[in-house]
Amino acid sequence: RSTLFPYTTLFRSPYRAGEAVSAIFRAGFTPSALELVEIDALRIVSRFINNSLVPVTDDTEAHLIIEVDGNYPDILMNEMEAISNLLTLYDAGDVYFADDAQQKNELWRMRRVVAEAVKIDGYTVEEDTVVPRAELPALIRGVKELGRKYNFQAVCYGHAGDGNLHIRIKKPGVTHSLEDAELVAGIRALFALVHKLGGTISGEHGVGLVQKGYMDIVFGEVNLQLMRGIKKTFDPNNILNAGKIFD
Repeated sequence: RSTLFPYTTLFRSPYRAGEAVSAIFRAGFTPSALELVEIDALRIVSRFINNSLVPVTDDTEAHLIIEVDGNYPDILMNEMEAISNLLTLYDAGDVYFADDAQQKNELWRMRRVVAEAVKIDGYTVEEDTVVPRAELPALIRGVKELGRKYNFQAVCYGHAGDGNLHIRIKKPGVTHSLEDAELVAGIRALFALVHKLGGTISGEHGVGLVQKGYMDIVFGEVNLQLMRGIKKTFDPNNILNAGKIFD
């Protein structure tokens, strides 16, 4: 019977947390789950559910939720210890283990409600990016720099083990990314950065109405024409999800 061991590690730098993600895989470990939540999102969700399971200190900038699984608890404990020792090389702070089923559920509840909590807090624009794991630090740093340049706030969280980072954006008076020209320019700059880092504009949620206007950043005209041709072949009357990818 498979056993799950989730635990969380605090970091003094979100960039070092991103570096640690890549280091875990390079060392030969394959966690069953590896989630990153940077400090702004962590503070919001801690208030939202009134949960102090993961203490937020003045020098906390991010945390990773790491879960390992397998059939032999002794082997898993050794793996957890090895990963924890590795994290100390990346400016990690305390490690908090979920000791029982209730703590496990509370730890994962924190992660599950992040999207809801930050949306209620005003971060209504969500972009779904993915980059190679090694580029996560550069993406997080770039998001913060673009926020300063284009006058928006951003929080980052997501499936760090896949390089999939959800970026939630808040700009006063703006609820949708298409409502503000400055924000559209900022998102185009964000996706250009993602493309430069070897990633793409949609990690798991698809393209759809919101992101279709940015497809030219990651796909050339030849690629887009091929996609239009496939669409026309299988849907000549344009009745399947009309307008969701191509007008």
